[in-house]
Amino acid sequence: MFSKATANLVRQVDPEGSLIHVSRVNDSHKLLPMAIVVKRNRLWAWQRPKYQPTDFTLGDLLQGDEVLRPEVSETEFLAYKGTYRDDHSGKLDTEAGPVNVGLEGLGSSKLESSFGKLKKEELDVKKLLKDSDSRLVDMQHVLVQQLEKRAEVLTVVKERILTTDWCSVTMTKKQHCAFQGVLRLMGLLGGSVKVVGKDVNNIEVDSDVSLEIPSGTVIAYSIMELEIKKSGHYGICLRPSAMGGFESDSIPFSGSLDTVDGSSNGHGAREDAPLTVLHSGWSDMDLSPLADLPRSTRCELMEKLQEALRDRFALSYLQSELEKLCDCEKAETPIIGEKKTIPTSSRVPECFPTGLPSHLPSAYLLVSAMEELPDETLNILSNSPPDFLSAFDVLMCRLKEIGGNVSVLSLPAPLQDNQVFQRAEQLLGSIRVTLRRDADRLRVEMENADGAPALLLGLSVHGLALLCTDVH
Repeated sequence: MFSKATANLVRQVDPEGSLIHVSRVNDSHKLLPMAIVVKRNRLWAWQRPKYQPTDFTLGDLLQGDEVLRPEVSETEFLAYKGTYRDDHSGKLDTEAGPVNVGLEGLGSSKLESSFGKLKKEELDVKKLLKDSDSRLVDMQHVLVQQLEKRAEVLTVVKERILTTDWCSVTMTKKQHCAFQGVLRLMGLLGGSVKVVGKDVNNIEVDSDVSLEIPSGTVIAYSIMELEIKKSGHYGICLRPSAMGGFESDSIPFSGSLDTVDGSSNGHGAREDAPLTVLHSGWSDMDLSPLADLPRSTRCELMEKLQEALRDRFALSYLQSELEKLCDCEKAETPIIGEKKTIPTSSRVPECFPTGLPSHLPSAYLLVSAMEELPDETLNILSNSPPDFLSAFDVLMCRLKEIGGNVSVLSLPAPLQDNQVFQRAEQLLGSIRVTLRRDADRLRVEMENADGAPALLLGLSVHGLALLCTDVH
């Protein structure tokens, strides 16, 4: 409840910015200026990182006895009050293993957040750079030792948003539901499903919960990543595009423009052409095992996935369960010297456990891509018939191969129909990609320069098209 309230605030006041919402009230006291937060990048480049506050500050990690004291400025931020409502309904008949489950739900929820007047505390970064100049990271520190060879990056809290008075978050929920449709999906994919209890078809929930949050509670913060050399010299990534990590034995340390050890080797800003990702893309990501599933399984999986697309919670839960099955905690994060970008070749990584059915990583890739898409895009996909998905998949492949410029006459037969073509325009428009028709040619205009939304849509449509092959 607290996490939803803070996430809503960040989406409203800083949708494209650097603020990270605080998901646990218990983390508030750890998020001091200059505090160390561990950032763990996840398996696929488009997935949002996870952040874990620690009990340490940057000064605790540096060699020497001199205390590093942060200088902080304080300003008024804004006053915030928000109300969010969600009404949902659905019905699904399925079974999980030997257990038959009738899935249906009807409910509503209302989240009211009244954080009142908020203030912002911001670290004086220039003073931090001056005070910590010539200091080295203690590479024997327990936190560094635990993280150096793993998929985490150390970061420093730069600014934080705090409450200035007692405030409240209230959740009112009315729900009559049976179960989540994820059960059958997991069963189809080979995941073990356990159902406890006989009467799972008649659950009623009516709750009204209020949290009183004290003054000085941190509800959002921003960070700067650290680049750490094997020698202990380190850099603070001041530019949003710069990313940190630990120096590798095999890849040279590239450094940063913003270092505290006197060096200044810079990262070049990445400015890919809009169609780079489409051109290099999703066909190299291995979704083919989905096409190898039995026809009946593909048909049912397609149907259940489209139902899950209508319920953001069910889709997120499915993604989480697949992540557990695939044991993706072992995924490696690119280290200093590598570019952390949308991958141009991302076949199923070696970090997946041996003996795992080949379709599970592919399903995880597909669901992870779909989970990142906007609600409007998911809604269109959930109502798209197989022939449209197959035709749209062909269109995306041709746009990729030809660089975003194709002949109208070369469009797949279903897209020759104006109404179907308008659906394709609507689907691309939902990710801010526009199809322009010049005489007998089509070209693409993207608002997102990195091409990530197009990659995610391409992956999602390609996966669904594989599932509905020969299904009409």
